[in-house]
Amino acid sequence: MPLYKDLSDDIAQILIWEFDENEELDSDLLLEPENQAKILGYHPNKISEFLMVRKMLKVLLPNHKILYRDNGEPYLFPQDFHISISHSYPLAALAISKKRVGIDLEKRKEKIKNIRHKFILHEDAYIDNSEEVDFLTAIWCVKEALYKIHHSKHWSLKKHYDVLPFELQEEFTVKSRVYDLENEDFYKAKISFFDNYCFAVVD
Repeated sequence: MPLYKDLSDDIAQILIWEFDENEELDSDLLLEPENQAKILGYHPNKISEFLMVRKMLKVLLPNHKILYRDNGEPYLFPQDFHISISHSYPLAALAISKKRVGIDLEKRKEKIKNIRHKFILHEDAYIDNSEEVDFLTAIWCVKEALYKIHHSKHWSLKKHYDVLPFELQEEFTVKSRVYDLENEDFYKAKISFFDNYCFAVVD
């Protein structure tokens, strides 16, 4: 399972690995006993993603394991680092950080235009429709990454998450915010486009 990208910095270790059909992913060795039932009925590709993340963890923190809260949020045990996970087969990404971090990895697809109305509100003012797919993919990535570190079951990506205006580049940083009637928090998101993927890191 070759390393695809290493986006680590002084705060977080961030690895993206690519599935290799010749690489053995042994669920008996990689999967935590607490999660054995979780993958029952999963598509083989999803099982591979699940196990790839655990194999990355074995490289970075061999004595830790990934568990899940009641709301489905993953966390590390022991809980001395924060974690975020994303995958878009055949790639899987793992972030381990000293502080809360959210990541999202998305393949560039034309069909994202079909759900524009579900997650775009204020961003309509600056999206260049000649590059609609790239704008939408970047915004979706940021909002998904934001949701992983700042979420509520009462919030929606459209109504409570904003991505402030930006210009598309291969790599860039954009401001974003999470808000409701009582609170407003701002974050910085780092966006990378590579091959046919978009990757966002929010911390």
